[in-house]
Amino acid sequence: MRTNKKSLPLSMMAIASYLRTAEQQDDLAPDFSTNDNVSLDELSLFLAGGVGNHVGGFVQGTYDGVDESWALDNVDLRVAATATVKGANVVLGASLNNSPTVQDIWNSLPGFGYPYTDSALAPGPSAAPVIADSFAQNTIGLTGYAWINSSVYIEAGGYRSLSASVLDNLGVDPGETMKIKGVAPYARIAYQKNWGDQNIEVGAFGLFSHVFPERDTTAGVTDRITDLGIDASYQLFRANKDVFTINGRYTHESQRLPASQFLVLAANAKNTLQDIRIDASYYWQNKFGLTAGAFNSWGSSDPQLYSYSRTFSPNSSGLLFQIDATPFGGSNSPLGPRFNLRVGAQYITYFRIDGASNNFDGFGRDASDNNTFRIFGWTVY
Repeated sequence: MRTNKKSLPLSMMAIASYLRTAEQQDDLAPDFSTNDNVSLDELSLFLAGGVGNHVGGFVQGTYDGVDESWALDNVDLRVAATATVKGANVVLGASLNNSPTVQDIWNSLPGFGYPYTDSALAPGPSAAPVIADSFAQNTIGLTGYAWINSSVYIEAGGYRSLSASVLDNLGVDPGETMKIKGVAPYARIAYQKNWGDQNIEVGAFGLFSHVFPERDTTAGVTDRITDLGIDASYQLFRANKDVFTINGRYTHESQRLPASQFLVLAANAKNTLQDIRIDASYYWQNKFGLTAGAFNSWGSSDPQLYSYSRTFSPNSSGLLFQIDATPFGGSNSPLGPRFNLRVGAQYITYFRIDGASNNFDGFGRDASDNNTFRIFGWTVY
């Protein structure tokens, strides 16, 4: 966690891509055509490192090349210490962060889950569990954790919504967020087993929130949204630097919607939404990689909540593929060992979007019309 006193703890990341969908899109951002677009997806600056032996973290600011705007991105500030408790080696710590799961140490949860890069120009399903991204970069959370014998991980804490004025100053549009009433508790437990060059993790997580939809408090009541899930991860590290990884998670969301009913945003008093995702990757000597993933979301039909769907349904499913190469990821970079470059291609194929395979929007658009091909370049310095 300690930063070299002679180094400046700043870094930069840039991702640019070319994107093509099977059929043109008519509702893209200004200055972009209906298809075959090249964009600067994001340009990020990081302040990251440690102060002494117990304090550290990172702060990320990102320029969105599609929206042409700056915003505060991920933040995770930590304090940690080691202790021996009844013969067990324990890491005790606290995290101040702005997005549930961004502080997690596995890639099976949404914060840093697959796909690790995407484009705001890419179409996709409209519904997702709240824990996936609804509170990302618009809340502030404090959690405490214990990492016992490098095997058992326990974390608990809570998240509060930032005010509309603070969000405006941070570059986040308050109109695209919901407001948490009080504090939304978050809990995480996981077990990891290491043996030889392999490790496996199994865990569970939960987020319990009372929210004002669209930050509108006129109903006098809140929606109650509970996300509960399980996850697992497996990694194999070979001596020749080959790496094989599998990640998966299942999320069950329970929705109680009196506020949304009052505001005519939902027809049902109760809904559910379920989501399952799995991905597997193989990297040859940390240079060439193949990744395949699958997702399936399904839930209650609601003619108000999912009014954009011909079937009033959130059901969506598909496959994601990626091939990439990292020619400069070590000391052989022509710009020095601090320069890293990855290039790759992605393809997403949809079986269903927003409730149907055919004519899902009522205007003749099929799920396969949103199949997306993307070529990207990703550099970090």
